[in-house]
Amino acid sequence: MSSHSIDTATYIDDLAAFIQASPSSYHAAAEASRRLEEAGSTRLVETDAWPAEAGRFHVVRDGAVVAWAVPAGATATTPFRILGAHTDSPGFKLKPKPTIGGSGWLQAGVEVYGGPLLNSWLDRELELAGRIVTTSGDEVLVRTGPFLRIPQLAVHLDRQVNDGLTLDRQRHTAPVFGVGEVSQNDLVGILAGFAGLGGGDEVAGYDILTADTNPPARFGLDESLFAAGRMDNLTSVHAGLLALIGADVTGSHIPVFAAFDHEELGSESRSGASGPFLEEVLTRIASGLGASTEERARALAASWCVSSDAGHSVHPNYPERHDPANQPLAGRGPLLKINANQRYTTDAHGAALWARVCALAGVPYQEFVSNNTVPCGSTIGPLTATRLGIRTVDVGATLLSMHSARELAHVDDLVALSAAIGAFYSPELKL
Repeated sequence: MSSHSIDTATYIDDLAAFIQASPSSYHAAAEASRRLEEAGSTRLVETDAWPAEAGRFHVVRDGAVVAWAVPAGATATTPFRILGAHTDSPGFKLKPKPTIGGSGWLQAGVEVYGGPLLNSWLDRELELAGRIVTTSGDEVLVRTGPFLRIPQLAVHLDRQVNDGLTLDRQRHTAPVFGVGEVSQNDLVGILAGFAGLGGGDEVAGYDILTADTNPPARFGLDESLFAAGRMDNLTSVHAGLLALIGADVTGSHIPVFAAFDHEELGSESRSGASGPFLEEVLTRIASGLGASTEERARALAASWCVSSDAGHSVHPNYPERHDPANQPLAGRGPLLKINANQRYTTDAHGAALWARVCALAGVPYQEFVSNNTVPCGSTIGPLTATRLGIRTVDVGATLLSMHSARELAHVDDLVALSAAIGAFYSPELKL
């Protein structure tokens, strides 16, 4: 798929809609499932027997989703082409006994989730979103819309604030949601009301996080800039989802879309990339094709995974924080992410693959490597390669303000990433 065949306005509008529908990883997985079913994919249940036939299928585990399309001619040694991403984003998660407060204010007790830029969450209208499990064992998604705010201390009460802001994670991050007596305002009961439940006594457990409610927006010269929350990593989830839905399933490979949860925490969970989810799905697909242990090993050896996660474009106010020779710029194409210590798993073969993918898509790409004094983060790429032994390459769209409550990208990079992922799934790409 060439980027020239993608209408930028339509694509960005759809990305914005996907982000707005996905205030939590659970909502993102549900929205992905909804779109997949609308496109003809059958949602499977892990405890059921799975069909041993060609077709489009997907499965949801908590806040993660894996989808795939088996071509009619697939055999026991047909390789996989996997696009990996993650559904979660940094922020705050609701604690047990969450109704707190003082000085007449009602506040929510929250715990820092991942590594957010704390100051970016101040003075924004936030919502609570996630899942509730009822006393009967049912799972219900819930979101409040604008409901809370983490108020910053006024400059009149902190005259040195512009010389350096330091936030205590316990004392300074509790958002306010009203005034009144803590004993008379049960936040769990309020959430139950938003979920359509009778009251807080129906809530047996919950996984509730915060999200910025300011809608995504295009702006700047020629509306070339796009700002939104949770672009790390819903940009890749959206691109991979659309690419799989539009994939031509007539080739000699099985396209797979894997969007994991808990990447921002290290991925060590049943729905994270270090967990068994993807491996179990691939094993069941191979089993449905009659694969022996030998044949499954051959299929994996011929497979590829593209790990797509957000990366950094050069920041104009802090250019010294970037490598002096490798300077990825906004609007110049998606990234090939490289790290000598395998924080990104790209090697020479992965670089060659990404070059062929982008050539087929008709888009440029840029190398990213960290300044030696500024260690980089990591992705699901090394975890997937380690767990499955599949050849893996790390890529992604460039952002500014990564891990902010509201991140910034160039629309051309988002469209180009989508086109490249579509080319990765294409039967025209010969591996």
